[in-house]
Amino acid sequence: MKSSSIFRESSDKTERWIVTNMARLSPFVLSSLCITIFFTGFFVFHQNPFISDQNFLTLHPQIGKGHWVPDKRGSLYTNSSCSTLPDSKNCIKHGRLDRDFLFWRWKPDGCDLPRFNPKEFLNMVRGKKMSFIGDSVARNHMESLLCLLSMEETPKDIYKDGEDKNRIWYFPNHDFTLSTSWTKFLVEEHERVDGNKTGTGLFDIDISKMDEGWFKGLPNTDIAIVSAAHWFFRPIFIHRGDETLGCIYCNEPNMTQLSPDQGFKLVYSSVFKHINECQNCKSDLETIMRTISPAHFENGTWDTGGSCRRTSPFGVNQIDLQSNEMKIRTSQIEQLEKKFGVLDVTRVMLMRPDGHPNSHWGNKWMKGYNDCVHWCLPGPIDAWNDFLMAILRQLR
Repeated sequence: MKSSSIFRESSDKTERWIVTNMARLSPFVLSSLCITIFFTGFFVFHQNPFISDQNFLTLHPQIGKGHWVPDKRGSLYTNSSCSTLPDSKNCIKHGRLDRDFLFWRWKPDGCDLPRFNPKEFLNMVRGKKMSFIGDSVARNHMESLLCLLSMEETPKDIYKDGEDKNRIWYFPNHDFTLSTSWTKFLVEEHERVDGNKTGTGLFDIDISKMDEGWFKGLPNTDIAIVSAAHWFFRPIFIHRGDETLGCIYCNEPNMTQLSPDQGFKLVYSSVFKHINECQNCKSDLETIMRTISPAHFENGTWDTGGSCRRTSPFGVNQIDLQSNEMKIRTSQIEQLEKKFGVLDVTRVMLMRPDGHPNSHWGNKWMKGYNDCVHWCLPGPIDAWNDFLMAILRQLR
């Protein structure tokens, strides 16, 4: 704890220096300083995994604290220039008329975050394999990165499974492989069925075992971006082997009731432990955990008429920093192991209720249901790759 207080004092001095000398710094120096402060905190945190989340925030305040500012340039790609853009994220094609949501950029307080550069990114990952591990929002993130990189090199679609959940793309000029590995909970899961063998929506998960769908491929991975969140908001019985630890949203007698953020703690602590102890994984495996991406349903949930019709970002004073998403974000970060990175998007994206497809997602089988979970492409999710590139630039 003594070392933690020393780092906190050093961070406070640094922040005061920035405020005092801001006018003297060039934009280039500000960008460099922004990343340096972020990763000073990043590496200190991982040297002492017992530092609290409050200290973690204090160590690198310049990235996650900020606001969205107007940006005339917008994204590097359009809904028509990216050949890999999935139909369900092509909001403009499916009738979204407003365009203001495309022209905002995340601006951290006190510094500038460098823009994504596809040429530099591909050079950084030359010869590597990167996998996005998680649910459909992880896939959404990969699709954003794929569109950005396709402005530099057209990728080859080399694999997709029968359900189109797992995909592999290859950039031959850079020998770079980009893939998704779809998983609901990251750990082993089974859905309970009724007498007709129909799924009931009740899940049993075992945190002592990883979902082999992604874990078996980890030894061949150089960079893993790990995330899973939205399947946790349903009845789930959590086990550790033969021991039942409790349940989320089950309301059964004589059963320990767990909140979603408590469930996240149990799952993520086990996931990070298994990754850290992976015997067959590469010694230089870079693991990055992305925090929960918030949904923005208003006037109902996804199946009760909820929608997300806003057309501009929220300001800082319009978001709830005590929300369930922020509690879950804290649970995720508290479980981080040494040498792991964090792509912290929760607070940033709470301010973007305007970035979802809403009714503009073209799903013929679910008409009347709005999508306020995933993100339009192009759209605010592209900013996640500004963050990702900053992390990889520092880890090189």
